[in-house]
Amino acid sequence: MKKYYSILVILTLAFVTGCKKEYAPPVITAPQTTSVEIKKTVDLSFSFNAEGGYSSSAVTATGGTAVIKTNATEGATTGTITVTFSAGTNVGAGAVTLTLTDSKSQSATATAVINVEGVPTISVSKNIEANTTWEKGKIYILEGRITVLPGVTLTIQPGTIIKGREGSESNATALMIARGGKLMAVGTAESPIIFTSVSDNIIPGEIKSPNLDPTLNGLWGGLLILGKAPISAESESMQIEGIPTSDLNGLYGGTDPADNSGVIKYVSIRHGGANIGEGNEINGLTLGGVGSGTVIENIEIVANQDDGVEWFGGTVNVKNVVVWNAGDDAIDTDQSWGGTLDNFIVINPGDECLELDGPEGVMVAKHILKNGSIYAGNAQGLVDLDPNSNVDIDGVYFFGLKTGQDFDELPTVYPCTFTNFEATLPTGTVVTDFFKDGSDAFVTVVASGANTVGADASVFQNWTWTAVSNSLSGF
Repeated sequence: MKKYYSILVILTLAFVTGCKKEYAPPVITAPQTTSVEIKKTVDLSFSFNAEGGYSSSAVTATGGTAVIKTNATEGATTGTITVTFSAGTNVGAGAVTLTLTDSKSQSATATAVINVEGVPTISVSKNIEANTTWEKGKIYILEGRITVLPGVTLTIQPGTIIKGREGSESNATALMIARGGKLMAVGTAESPIIFTSVSDNIIPGEIKSPNLDPTLNGLWGGLLILGKAPISAESESMQIEGIPTSDLNGLYGGTDPADNSGVIKYVSIRHGGANIGEGNEINGLTLGGVGSGTVIENIEIVANQDDGVEWFGGTVNVKNVVVWNAGDDAIDTDQSWGGTLDNFIVINPGDECLELDGPEGVMVAKHILKNGSIYAGNAQGLVDLDPNSNVDIDGVYFFGLKTGQDFDELPTVYPCTFTNFEATLPTGTVVTDFFKDGSDAFVTVVASGANTVGADASVFQNWTWTAVSNSLSGF
């Protein structure tokens, strides 16, 4: 009996040993077709079954790049693998292919189809005649000179990009806020509002242009804000510089010093200054008769063919401005502007760093500039004043000077104060080489980087092209 039992055991063991279990190959289920905008990301979830137990996975992509965000646990027989796809710059079909291998070296693949879409783009070809909102994440194309009409409010959400079509003379593109209209362009440090040219390939979420140089100007017009505050000119109201006289929406000036044209914050204006006639270009930001009820803070002007910011009278206060590579003057004041510019940076203008003109009519108001840093670079001059300029300036640091640049003679008609100026001078020069006719009396020479006055550059970090290009180094 024992003999037969032993033979049975041996035969049973041999049978069991010879019958290895077979495991089904893994199966992967891809997610449904999804869409994503160029240069943006999307997460894709692949589910799987693997009788042999999960071992490894790999991913490939077309139309962008892909990485595994969340992997499966080793040995798992079911689960989910999450892949992050980053779209490229080309619109069209894309795909993500996931390959899974089990512990028995069996593999399976599945492919998710992705539609890579362009950023939503809206053409604007007519004046804004009713309250309108331009939405975050979209691009708006100015097809011509677009005016926000009196009584109408245009709201621009954070992160919106506005691009001006090419054009010159009467066809120059611009966004103009007429007297009685309002612009509510309230960006944030995380999502600034950007005005630029259609030649710029920038999309929402980007700060630096991917294709245009920060010195390229004159590709479109600019932003003009017109109000009903007093101006010092030939008449109570005038036609704004840069707009043909045939367009009566270009009138500015009035009798309401508290006039409100809206709120403009965290706005960058680039590559503008299109020429509408001989010597008549549009400024990056034009403020004509803008009243003190208007809020303007955190403004960047890059590569404008004419002035960076120009005031024509009015009473609006402006805070935190950086002007980089203006073709003409960086800061220009006319017609007895009666407000304050606080915390400003000027970098490498084409003509004057500051051009501060006096009144042109009977109305006289004083403006104030304070807490500024000026890198003169290739500028023709430092500060240009008229005998009747009416301005107080306090706490300005000048550096990057070169021979031939100077601070003009001091005004004589109205009492002006100039205090707390500091300057770093080129080797072999003295303060009177640049600050003449008594202006050296309020200038202290300091070593590079040793200034105790000037702008607070930290407010421009992260959201301005000037900052992300490292052009604020030394400020």
